[in-house]
Formats: sequence, C-alpha cells, structure tokens
Amino acid sequence: MREALEHYLADASRRGPVPEAGHTGSAGGAPCGDLVRISLLVSDGRVARVTHAAEGCAAARAAGAAAAEVADGNRLLDVARIGPEEIADELGGLAGTHRHAADLAADALHRALSAVARSGELLADPPGRGRPRVLVALSGGVDSAVAALFARQRGAEVVAVTLKLWADRRTDGERSCCSPEAVVSARRVAHSLGIPHLTLDLEPEFRAGVVTPFIEGYAAGRTPNPCVLCNGEVRIDAMIALADRVGAEALATGHYADLRDDGEGPLLAQPADAAKDQTYMLAALAPSSLRRLRFPLAAITKAEVRETAGRHRLEVAGRAESQDLCFLAGQGKRAFLREHAGLDDRLGELVDPGGEVLGEHRGHHNFTIGQRRGLGVASHEPLYVLQTDAASNRVTVGPREALATDRLRIRGARLHRRPERVKAARLRYHARSHACQVEPGADGEATIAFGEPVGRVAPGQLACLMDGDLVVGHGTVA
Repeated sequence: MREALEHYLADASRRGPVPEAGHTGSAGGAPCGDLVRISLLVSDGRVARVTHAAEGCAAARAAGAAAAEVADGNRLLDVARIGPEEIADELGGLAGTHRHAADLAADALHRALSAVARSGELLADPPGRGRPRVLVALSGGVDSAVAALFARQRGAEVVAVTLKLWADRRTDGERSCCSPEAVVSARRVAHSLGIPHLTLDLEPEFRAGVVTPFIEGYAAGRTPNPCVLCNGEVRIDAMIALADRVGAEALATGHYADLRDDGEGPLLAQPADAAKDQTYMLAALAPSSLRRLRFPLAAITKAEVRETAGRHRLEVAGRAESQDLCFLAGQGKRAFLREHAGLDDRLGELVDPGGEVLGEHRGHHNFTIGQRRGLGVASHEPLYVLQTDAASNRVTVGPREALATDRLRIRGARLHRRPERVKAARLRYHARSHACQVEPGADGEATIAFGEPVGRVAPGQLACLMDGDLVVGHGTVA
C-alpha cells in the first residue's frame, strides 16, 4: 500500500487543469477538507485524456491520481464500472480511516461521467448483431434493481442510469428516488451486478417542467399531478435519448406496467400485479416512446420481486417504498409550498354552496376537491371540499352527493386510437375505471360523458382513457 501511495503521489503525468472541452466532476470539501477533481476529454466513446487535481490528505491526492490512471484510454462504459473498490485496489488497499479517499475519487469520476452523459456526446457505439444492449433506469429501489437483474439474465448487455432530479437539504434524501443519496445507492447496486452506471442530471428540466407547474397549480387552486408530468415530459424521453447515445436498443424500467400491440402499435396495458399497476402515472407517454420501452416486471408481483432480490442478496431487497413525491420526501407539501412558492398560511372563509360562512381555514392551497379531512368544522353530515377559489381564498364545502357529475371537460386531450375505442376513464391513481364515452372538441379539449355520476375530480388531475385494460389516451381535468 505504501509503495502504491508513493507512486501516485509522485506521478504528475495527469495532474493539471481541465482540458479544453473537458467534462469535470468534483467531490469533497467541507467538512472533511479533502477535495478531488477529475476531468475527462472523450472521443468516440473513449477517454482520450484525463486530468486530476486534489487537495487534502495524501490518501485523497493519491486516490485522485489512481482514478485518473484507471480511466485513461478506456471505453466510457468500462470507466462507468469503476467504483471505490477498484480505486482502493489500485492503491494496494486502504485502511478504514482512509477509505473515504477512494469514495471521493470514485464520486468525482462519476460526476465527470455525468457531465459527459448530459453533454449530448456519443458514449458508445451499438454492439452490433450479437448481444443486445439495454439501458435500465435504476432508481436505487428494489423494483428497478430486479428489472436490471432480469434484463441481464435475459442475455442483454445492461447499462444502468440514475436520474438526479432534486437536491434540497430540507428533504430526506434517503426516501427520495432522485436525490444524490439515491444516486450513490443505485451506483452500488449496479456495480454489485457488474453493470456500468451513469448519472443523468436533469434538475433544471425537472424544476422547470415539474416543480414549477406544481407550485403554479396550487397557487391557482388546481391539484396538479407531478408524476404524470415527470414521466410524460421529462424523465422517460431524456433516458431514451441517452439510450441512443450508449448504443442501446431499448430503455427498461422497474414500473409495474405492460405493453401490448393491438395491431396499430404498442399501448400501455395492465401488468400481472394489478395492485401495483402504474399505467396511470405513465399514461402521458407518446406511442413513439412506448416503442422503445421494456417493462421486465410486467408478469410478476411485488412479493416475487422482493423474493428475487433477497435470493440474489441485493442490498435494496428490504428497502421500504417512499410514499412521498420525490421532491417532498420528509418535508411535506405545506412546508414545501411555503418555502418555494411563498404560499404562507392565511385565513380564509369556509362556506357552504349557498355562501353561508361555516368557519375559517388557513389557505386554499391546503385543500383539494373531494377532500374530507382537516376541514375543522362540525356538521350533522360529512362535508367534502367542492371548490377552491384562489382569488378570494375561499373554500366551498358540501355533502358527498354534491361532488357527483356525469360530465368532465379535459384539456390537452391525446387520443392514440379512435374516440369510439374509449370505453372507460380512470380518474385517480389506483382507482377503478368508470364507463364513459369521449366527445372530442376544438383546441385539444374533449368532454367525457359517464354512464353514471362519478365523484368530482380536482382540476389538474389526469383522466386516463381506457379500452379494457389498454390505455388509449389521456387528458387533464379542466
């Protein structure tokens, strides 16, 4: 170990500034005081040149040099397999007190790879006619880990990608699927399976395309569905674009969904585990995106996924599922809206349908149509939120039957098949479908006519249009 440390401390061949057009990653700083920087210049899917710099203890400086050496001249997909273990081995092993140096160097290297992944540069040529290559979305949870395992078992050359979408010290990164902590966890899982791992940083796109509409929706009195926006407009298509640049023929995810070709192309279909069905959250995907997707968990249940993960000793086998939106994890909606949207609690009137004041509330943004809990008024019958008015900060409540409607107007309607193919609509995640017909209108609007009254749905929610268990369109409740 001492000889290796001395070799890398003395080696100045790759020590230097960031090369022109280079991609850089850094890790460390306060509180440990050690900082490692790795910069990569890539060409035709290889590291053409690498430079490094480090501050702090001898182990950190040597680890940066070792990471640069093992990456130099290699294929990017091979570099994406390098983790702390490989760097520590290159140094002849590291004592426990110095193990953090290998972690910092590996993190700096993978942040540089993340910069390459975001750059639009080619990362790898297609593998040719032999073994197919598949990009797998690896979140750090058990479902995506087993999806990667299945893809590898079916003979594919697997490359893993984890999205970094949100980083906020106020949220719990361990409970979020897209935090810096989740990235590190997913990388460990990928490397334990011998799979190269890439991070794709989409935080600016996520903030603009998901978080901002979420904030604006609540400020305007709507109840937006950020997961639908994220899947339909931010995450999936960005990963498909990355699949092209790593030479992968498809993108596989750990969603509980299936695909079925009805003769006109692929459509989302209900998976074997109906209790975990995630087609509602994927309904905004375009048919062109569906052609590139694979769902390895389509035919199995959640219990079978956990059993598989345990049998293969995956570290995430027992990891609990997050029930929060990823950017709310551990914080809560009210605190988030106060911090990021300035939606502080302010008193407003709680009224019945006739306008009689029943009480006060602490802000219209804390309520959604159909909500029963938290109204804070006594009544001889259960009351439900019927309407929220952002301009007046007034919330209207009434009996359950007042929520019923037999028609809904939707905007941004997208029909993948003829209107007469729509037989039902699902109006909430994990809710049952309601028989209906769709009447297309102008400017992307449409009306859903139900066979019987349904509970009123909050504006901003998704209407998932179904033909049996096939998703044939969608729209946003207006």
